[in-house]
Amino acid sequence: MAVEEEGLRVFQSVKIKIGEAKNLPTYPGPNKMRDCYCTVNLDQEEVFRTKVVEKSLCPFYGEDFYCEIPRSFRHLSFYIFDRDVFRRDSIIGKVAIQKEDLQRYHNRDTWFQLQHVDADSEVQGKVHLELRLSEVITDSGAICHKVATRILECQGLPIVNGQCDPYATVTLAGPCRSEAKKTKVKKKTNNPQFDEVFYFEVTRPCSYSRKSHFDFEDEGVDKLEIRVDLWNASNLKFGDEFLGELRVPLKVLRQSSPHEAWYFLQPRDNGSKNLKPGDLGSLRLNVVYTEDHVFSSDYYSPLRDLLLRSADVEPVSASAAHILGEVCREKQEAAIPLVRLFLHYGRVVPFISAIASAEVRRTQDPNTIFRGNSLTSKCIDETMKLAGMQYLHVTLKPAIEEICQSHKPCEIDPVRLKDGESLESNMENLRQFVDRVFSVITKSGVSCPTVMCDIFFSLREAAAKRFQDDLDVRYTAVSSFIFLRFFAPAILSPNLFQLTPHHTDPQTSRTLTLVSKTIQTLGSLSKSKSASFKESYMAAFYELFNEQKYADAVKNFLDLISSSGRRDPKSVQQPILLKEGFMIKRAQGRKRFGMKNFKKRWFRLTNHEFTYQKSKGDPPLCSIPIENILAVEPLEEESFKMKNMFQVVQPERALYIQANNCVEAKAWIDILTKVSQCNQKRLAVYHPSAYLNGHWLCCRASSDTAAGCSPCTGGLPANIQLDIDGDRETERIYSLFSSYMSKLEKMQEACGSRSVYDGPEQEEYSTFIIDDPQETYKTLKQVVAGVGALEQEHAQYKRDKFRRTKYGSQEHPIGDKSFQSYIRQQSETPAHSM
Repeated sequence: MAVEEEGLRVFQSVKIKIGEAKNLPTYPGPNKMRDCYCTVNLDQEEVFRTKVVEKSLCPFYGEDFYCEIPRSFRHLSFYIFDRDVFRRDSIIGKVAIQKEDLQRYHNRDTWFQLQHVDADSEVQGKVHLELRLSEVITDSGAICHKVATRILECQGLPIVNGQCDPYATVTLAGPCRSEAKKTKVKKKTNNPQFDEVFYFEVTRPCSYSRKSHFDFEDEGVDKLEIRVDLWNASNLKFGDEFLGELRVPLKVLRQSSPHEAWYFLQPRDNGSKNLKPGDLGSLRLNVVYTEDHVFSSDYYSPLRDLLLRSADVEPVSASAAHILGEVCREKQEAAIPLVRLFLHYGRVVPFISAIASAEVRRTQDPNTIFRGNSLTSKCIDETMKLAGMQYLHVTLKPAIEEICQSHKPCEIDPVRLKDGESLESNMENLRQFVDRVFSVITKSGVSCPTVMCDIFFSLREAAAKRFQDDLDVRYTAVSSFIFLRFFAPAILSPNLFQLTPHHTDPQTSRTLTLVSKTIQTLGSLSKSKSASFKESYMAAFYELFNEQKYADAVKNFLDLISSSGRRDPKSVQQPILLKEGFMIKRAQGRKRFGMKNFKKRWFRLTNHEFTYQKSKGDPPLCSIPIENILAVEPLEEESFKMKNMFQVVQPERALYIQANNCVEAKAWIDILTKVSQCNQKRLAVYHPSAYLNGHWLCCRASSDTAAGCSPCTGGLPANIQLDIDGDRETERIYSLFSSYMSKLEKMQEACGSRSVYDGPEQEEYSTFIIDDPQETYKTLKQVVAGVGALEQEHAQYKRDKFRRTKYGSQEHPIGDKSFQSYIRQQSETPAHSM
């Protein structure tokens, strides 16, 4: 979901590694240990939670989280909680990184000191305020001046303890006076509309006679300020909760009266407590925040067309896509956007076939085929990750869940055996698990996605042609990807592939490591099996699998997934689980009279149906066939005064659902939209609000069957796995080329050097693969021209945005530090460099 700006879409995403915490304060009880978990929050909205690490003051999490950010935010925050079984979990401390500071910590492990959490550190939201100086004639005919303070509205206030009933106090404050007034309380909203005006006298009547213009001469007027404090009206005995404040000196009225602007709420001045910074411990994080500014499609045509022609360029090393892989510091940097772009335009198979064939031609030893971290390997890894995720889930998830739930001891290293464990018994447990996983993998060939099979076919053909004397190379070329780089890593770290919600416990993790090692070796078809293991206990265990049936099963599986002309995978009728989890749903109104109650339910989506049940594993209470989903759209907050709601529209009614947070809501809307996109009866229009009390809240139509009043969200790709924006990927590739411009210039020099000198190459150029200097130079020239044109467009956009942006607007409230930083950068940038 992109944030729309004029002529531009802005995408935000964040990838986070939550490492470990250390030196947390001891628990006041006798054992002093804590059971802690960490949450990730956009401002104060929780979007992810780690597992609980028990009995530790230095908990290790090792969890990864990625999300597309669907809204604006000021802070990316991390809270450490201490779980309490009997009472509410208590917050130990937090790390809050301002959005404008995220680049400072980009993609590097950083230790952050935990900070104390109180009302003053939890401020968010903005206020729309208007100040006006009014001349008032008193009964005696004297003239005085009053300042009219109008509170129009607030947006994005925090939700405290599950509710927000805000009100504002408005105070005229100065060295010798303080006069306060209060708005009405607005119930159940964090976007209150107040629109209330308060008058404060700022000059004494006797000081003034009528004047043609306002001029406050009274001593001390410049020291006066309007202070607005936001509060959450609470029924608790502790009193109302402070939500934030803003202070506006009255001297702003010297510049303009009336003065009208948006302000970010700020903490109280006295909010900072004198506490030692290191007394709460620290948290290790690695944060990668990216923001893509994407123009309309036609701007990217020259660069995109150049990239998409890469598969047809002879030699492929002279193509734009291959050049990107040569200049990037890490091949994966290039592989991610390239694969997504080629998948989107249906060109991934010819491109990977071309670069794989070139790599095979350069390989001398069949035993090292595709073993390095080349562009080919990284592109195939990324394709499998994108196109094969559902295949991975269908194949492995039941077996992985069984291993996680059984907790059978499987340690076969005699040194690590626990007291009372039997080596023979553990070996048998492990053998059963390996057999189970091996069986589901080797029987899954028919479900392997077509795009993966087509790539494997081209790998097999290229390897067999290059090494005609090695009869096994056609198998090892494919197994080095499907076993070594696809199944084995997923078994080893199932949480990274969403096969488990969190890291597994140490015993299960060890079992999965042993299973992964064995599966990897079984799939490799290496000549000397036991020699593949450094550990003697693994070699002894592997003797159990020396039967020919295992090698035959692997070869049959590899033959199936690397043969051309396989049957259409859509004919495989097995339901694929796409997403599941708890959400809150509103009763569907089947009874004419009944409470509009909301209930927590376990939702489950497959490619066949969308269901919910009381708890995971229970029989479904309701099942909606995918073909009955006519639209999936957000639901306006005003409908039920609840955030993060969406609706699944069916022929007879809409199902209203609340997700846990904005990221989850977006994920559910996206996947439900994708899976139902091809339904023939999909709606073109919908109602953005609910049908309540006999009418639609949005358009006031009284019939519950009235046609919608707003157009539905634009069409998304029907392919469940691949929701890719081609323009966004081209923008990312442009950014990479731009950041490595010095390497592109070096590569141009290298082409010139090799064209002129057909001798030993200069050392500084030897890192580049250049098979045809002239063809490569020609492509480089086109790349540099395409990047330059896009750079000019971005610079022009920044200049235009700078001219039309107003500080104090709704988009850039006063107090917006990122905007102040942007203004400073623009004023410091010389015009010729833009």
